[in-house]
Amino acid sequence: MIKKFETKLYFISFSIFIILIDQFTKYLIFYNYKTFLNKDLLLVKLVLVKNYGAAFNILSGSRIFLSIISVIFSIILLYLILRKKSTTFIDLYSYSFILGGTFGNGLDRIINGFVIDFINLKMINFPVFNIADISINVGFMLILYSIFKNKK
Repeated sequence: MIKKFETKLYFISFSIFIILIDQFTKYLIFYNYKTFLNKDLLLVKLVLVKNYGAAFNILSGSRIFLSIISVIFSIILLYLILRKKSTTFIDLYSYSFILGGTFGNGLDRIINGFVIDFINLKMINFPVFNIADISINVGFMLILYSIFKNKK
């Protein structure tokens, strides 16, 4: 029982780590934008975008709805991490990545009314994103990997 508790605690801690990294980077960009903005890094350029919607700015202006969705998904993901009995490590990592990203962006929406995006890919025309967005996408890729792995 202790091992299962320690495992669940690890994955919750992993989500909290993602949230902290996400919020720290957003804080750096938002409050030190004169220092960091328009800096060209190897493959990315740092910019500041206030995203009032969800991915690709869909549902723009739906702060309350998107905040509620973030809270609901965070609760579901916490439940999956803490209570689901037959879960693989890949599933737990995917839930943790998605929880960290969902909570990070949800926190922005609830506190600021918008999500801070700042990573702009230089090589392709792609929407600006943040650490939480990366985390959510990594989580979904792990879920897809798990689904396809289990079908073989």
